[in-house]
Amino acid sequence: MKQNWKPGTLVYPLPAALVSCAHNGRSNLITVAWTGTICTNPAMLYISVRPERFSYALIKESMEFTLNLTTAAMVRATDLCGVISGADGDKWEASGLHQYPGVAVACPAVAESPISIECRVKSIMPLGSHHMFIAEVMNVLADEAYMDTDTGKFDLERAGLLSYSHGAYYEQGAKIGTFGFSVRKKK
Repeated sequence: MKQNWKPGTLVYPLPAALVSCAHNGRSNLITVAWTGTICTNPAMLYISVRPERFSYALIKESMEFTLNLTTAAMVRATDLCGVISGADGDKWEASGLHQYPGVAVACPAVAESPISIECRVKSIMPLGSHHMFIAEVMNVLADEAYMDTDTGKFDLERAGLLSYSHGAYYEQGAKIGTFGFSVRKKK
């Protein structure tokens, strides 16, 4: 039997990501979990941010941001950037994270992130408590530390990616299958 609950957003786990943004010489970080892929060609993603957040205005004015995936080693900094306001101080300094120069956008990436996705906002959808920034991916910065020297492939699984589920952070678990394994013929 299942219980009936009021409508709610219980799609978990989600990536715990840091969004870096900048405008008029001021850069900031904001933690988001409401993010995801929305299109392959052109590559597009979204983030949802409350309009009262300090970073909201920076993103709306610059119309760009960088989505930085986080790791278990970054969990304290990721949490901190979600609970303190950039209006009150420098989150880069407070978190101990370092800026990496943007390539396709003017805002910095997070140097410690295994993947930083530089984005340009195409539209903003006011949806209620949050507004959705729909953005085109302009460039991806991949940390060379995760390159498999034997295969030449990027091995993001080694990063220990961070996820968020119902108020808690988790490190990515063990691989239990690959896409299409359920129909693949056995050799």
